Amino acid sequence: MPCLNEALTIGRCIQKARGCIARLGLRAEVVVADNGSTDGSPQIAESEGARVVHVPERGYGAALYHGAKHARGRYIIMGDGDDSYDFSRLDPFVEQLRVGVDLVMGNRFLGGIAPGAMPWKNKHIGNPVLSRIGRLFFKCPVRDFHCGLRGFSRAAFERMELQTTGMEFASEMVIKATLLDMRIAEVPTTLSKDGRDRPPHLRPWRDGWRHFRFMLLYSPRWLFLYPGLALMLGGALVSAFLLPGPFTLGGSVVLDVHTLLFAVAAILLGFQALAFAFSARVYAFNEKLLPEDIALERFMDLFTLESGVIAGGVLFGLGLLGAMYAVARWWIVGFGPLNPSVTLRLAIPSAGAMCLGGQVVLTSFFLSFLGLRRR
Repeated sequence: MPCLNEALTIGRCIQKARGCIARLGLRAEVVVADNGSTDGSPQIAESEGARVVHVPERGYGAALYHGAKHARGRYIIMGDGDDSYDFSRLDPFVEQLRVGVDLVMGNRFLGGIAPGAMPWKNKHIGNPVLSRIGRLFFKCPVRDFHCGLRGFSRAAFERMELQTTGMEFASEMVIKATLLDMRIAEVPTTLSKDGRDRPPHLRPWRDGWRHFRFMLLYSPRWLFLYPGLALMLGGALVSAFLLPGPFTLGGSVVLDVHTLLFAVAAILLGFQALAFAFSARVYAFNEKLLPEDIALERFMDLFTLESGVIAGGVLFGLGLLGAMYAVARWWIVGFGPLNPSVTLRLAIPSAGAMCLGGQVVLTSFFLSFLGLRRR
């Protein structure tokens, strides 16, 4: 149980948990991870028979991580110490863990949410939306992504190598369990109004944004790859229509070099997004923020700095040739005025090719730097 000034409720939570342990005949302990309480919560926890772990690093995730690290059991069940979860009814969690499930998530929408236990914006907007995004991004089966009552095996906890220290710790656990192909199950659980006499530590809008931001950062495909591919393909398609000459839509709308300029810009922006996608993936893999990716490993084996530099150099050279040809045509007319619709149809793709070639070269060096073998 993470604890930060929960003097009014931590004792009841421990009593319920110890009662459940006795009823189920478990060999278990109650661990309270205190995060710097100043209201006597640690002393109350010890008097109720819990083992207190003092965690100087602040944060919900930090408290849970160090509490789990110090736990001695084969299985670990975590839950808030504000008396909102019913620790006297942990039977479904224990049953699922015993049959080999790696992560058991409580589902408050299945078990029941008491009036006033969850703000309406969390109940009808935050939790459902973030849970749907989690299922979309990661193909995760969980429908209550942020339920604070959950159980997991020690082996699964060690495999996840959790890193975050704040509220996003809850999302990281579910995402990593999914990416590691762990067995995940959901069981109904209830949520009651907490017993605090102060505002909760949770800040709905701030913490909701932190969860969403974390999901984006953990999914370079949705943040960078898919938008980048869409921009590059869309820009290339529009450019192919406009390179031969103006293109008329519906008999009245004429697309010319101005549209071509934005199409080439879309290609450049799209490639930059693709470069970020691969760079973020390599960095996350190196820092153990994401599990191993076989496809990425194969790409890095095939990719070489030299091939990237050559490809970028060829693109830059083609763009330079186009620019030189445009200057030659300008020289022919004595450096006088030119027809923009004709000249820019050559100048824009040439400049785009030079920029794209430069980006390919720089990205190749950066990916090679990220992919350095380290001891």
